[in-house]
Formats: sequence, C-alpha cells, structure tokens
Amino acid sequence: MHIVAVIPARIASTRLPRKILREIAGRPMLAWVYEAARKSSALDEVIVATDSGEIMDVCKKHGFAARMTSPDCKSGTERVYEVSREVKADVYINVQGDEPLTRPDQLVALMRNSEVQVGTLRTPCADIDIDNPNAVKCVADANGRALYFSRATIPFDRDQTGSSCYFKHLGFYAYRKPALEKFMSWPESSLEQSERLEQLRFLENGIPIHVAETPFDTVGVDTEEDLRRVDQILLGR
Repeated sequence: MHIVAVIPARIASTRLPRKILREIAGRPMLAWVYEAARKSSALDEVIVATDSGEIMDVCKKHGFAARMTSPDCKSGTERVYEVSREVKADVYINVQGDEPLTRPDQLVALMRNSEVQVGTLRTPCADIDIDNPNAVKCVADANGRALYFSRATIPFDRDQTGSSCYFKHLGFYAYRKPALEKFMSWPESSLEQSERLEQLRFLENGIPIHVAETPFDTVGVDTEEDLRRVDQILLGR
C-alpha cells in the first residue's frame, strides 16, 4: 500500500497570524511537522502543499518536498485533493501543518482495512481541553464510526454526574482517492459552515469516518498559549 502524507500549509491564519512559520524551540513549526512525519516508516512520501511563495522558499531551504496549490482552496482536504491529482497513492494522509507533535502511524494501520474510505484519530480529552472550542470533540458509535465532531463539549453531561467520557479529535485524516473526489463534488455543508469543520461534509453526505483511538495526545497550535504549550513540551523532550 503506497501512502503519501500531505501537509497543507497556508500563510494566512485568523487566530494566530503566520503560525506555520512561527518558531518553536528555535525552528519553524512546519519543520517540526514535516520531520515528525518523515520519521514514520509507514509513509512513502511527505509533501507540503501550499499557496505561499514564502512557505515554498522555507521548504527549499530545508530540503522539504513541496508543491504549489491553488490560493482558492478553502480547506486542507482541498489541498490534499490537488496533490492527489498529480501524485498517485493508495491512501493520502492529511497531516495538519499546525500539529508539530504528529504521530500518524496508528491512522495508517486503520487504513489497512480496504473498506475504510475516510479515517481519523481521537484520544481521551485532557481536562484543559474539555471546554476549549479550539479542541474539537468527537463521539463515535460502537463500531468506531464517527457520529459527530464539534467545538462544543459533547456529549453534554445533563445531570452533571461526571460519568461522561470526552474524546478529543486529532487533526489527521486519511482518504482514498474516490472519497476525495466525492468531497470535491459536494458544496460546503451546513454543519461544516457552522462548526468550521471540513470533515462534517463527509458525514452530512453519508460517507462514514472511521475513528481509531490513540493514547498519544497532540496540541494543535491555534493561539499564543498553544504555541507556548508546545514549545515547553518539545524543549522538555
């Protein structure tokens, strides 16, 4: 099974400007993401997908494989699709450019099942992230298929029993080419627009997302606080 990891990387970010090039422990965040992905023996290729000449220059400087994608792409999934039109693979892994603690191996294992068209990861939610809207929560059925993703705290503990188990969605996806083609054929869905979560387009159109659980948490960098948190983790290694 030939597996290509794609790192969508854009320079614009509303919550943390230029975050992909912000330094963590003295190096651009993109370098941490790329090199973490390259350490995975399960990945045959790792490619940065960007619409920024500045990011492309950084990739050239560090020797990272990179491709220019359209500035009209509205999501990372759309950038992965553009790469899939030129680079053949059995599975494409979307590694978010703001996830410097990436560990994609368990997601690759999920895609060994040929029936899985779209896969992702979740992990038990740390207390700090339960009410954090930047940490997306995920609920799944008994067969490991996602029921919903939300920035809200789900499931809602109505009776405040403290028995609810929360799972944090990790920003990694795996797709087969037909699923990517279907995604691109559909307009943005209403839930996708409301939550600003692109994966909801699959669920609203009846494509199941299979979810693997991992004990390894990551920190998606969306704020200055996230940046400091990751910096401390990486410096402490």
